[in-house]
Amino acid sequence: MKWGLFGGTFDPVHLGHLRCAEEILDLFRLDRIIFIPARIQPLKTDRDISPFHHREQMLRLAIEGNPAFSISDIENRRGGRSYSIETIRYFLDNSPGDTDLYFILGQDAFHEIHIWKEWKDLVRLCNFVVMARPGHETKNLGGVFPPAIASLFQYDSAADSFKGPDGNSIFFRRLTLLDISSTDIRNRIKANLSIRYLVPDSVRDYVLKNSDSCHYF
Repeated sequence: MKWGLFGGTFDPVHLGHLRCAEEILDLFRLDRIIFIPARIQPLKTDRDISPFHHREQMLRLAIEGNPAFSISDIENRRGGRSYSIETIRYFLDNSPGDTDLYFILGQDAFHEIHIWKEWKDLVRLCNFVVMARPGHETKNLGGVFPPAIASLFQYDSAADSFKGPDGNSIFFRRLTLLDISSTDIRNRIKANLSIRYLVPDSVRDYVLKNSDSCHYF
């Protein structure tokens, strides 16, 4: 089994998230992708985040009909701040023994990974799929990791990845990165502008019905 773990605030989920997930599903021949909405993002405490149940429900509406997509509420059930290393350890402990995990994140987030909780252990726990921005592909890990950590990962030209000492790899892949952001969507909602074609119609309808309690106004 090969599972993708796609974490984030998803406030709200949009077509960019969904398209990238679909392409990663194909590229790595994954059996499923699990969307994992954060309860509290440790690095995003400067604004009000919509209540978890709203973000979870929008995700459920967005992935409805795609049997390869699912949702985990583990970070809400765990309580407190959401740390990726705790989530990955949870899936390592609670997945079938032959399951390979692929942690999905954006390039900007990856370049800040050195400030994540227990990041030196984190990058060795499972495979990482970094959604690379055009023109900013990472050719080596020296610009991201200290030399002592970067030296543990060797470039594998056959797989076009950086293979770590524990057998896991870091992949940088260019995807169809739609220029959509949750921040822009929230700003459009506040300005009473249309968000049609930025999010699935079901999510747009949900936002319009629940905009006050979602903290979008």
